[in-house]
Amino acid sequence: MIQNSCNNKRIALYPGTFDPFTTGHLSIVERGLALFDEIVIAVGINDSKRCYQPTAERVEHIKRVMKDYPQVRVIAYDSLTVEAAKQEGANFILRGVRTVADYEYERNLAYANRNISGIETVLLYTLPELSYISSTMVRDLQRHGYDVSPYVPDEK
Repeated sequence: MIQNSCNNKRIALYPGTFDPFTTGHLSIVERGLALFDEIVIAVGINDSKRCYQPTAERVEHIKRVMKDYPQVRVIAYDSLTVEAAKQEGANFILRGVRTVADYEYERNLAYANRNISGIETVLLYTLPELSYISSTMVRDLQRHGYDVSPYVPDEK
């Protein structure tokens, strides 16, 4: 197992655009805490994606949602995910999988990330009752004036 050079903590980077951060994302973090000592939620800056909320707002919102979780940090990054993981001292990448299509995509990323960095990816399957929730769905509902509170976690 790859270990953090500073200590033996199991640190996972949980990357995504999180536009917005949903109850599905929160579930992955909460379940991931049973596996990792620390989770770094990494909000990716991706110029090829048009985001609904600015990066700084997404980071601050997630920080407020996660404020009761001292073992969770939230950052923004604009590099390769494995570079952000190394910078944050993470020895794992955590990802959630909702569908077969997600699995295929994540599997290929995991192979590439391990090949270029040695960092392992851990996939957690979304809970069945949350599997239909996606950031895209939430944005569409929000854009059309629907209440999205069942799909996004409350701020603390």
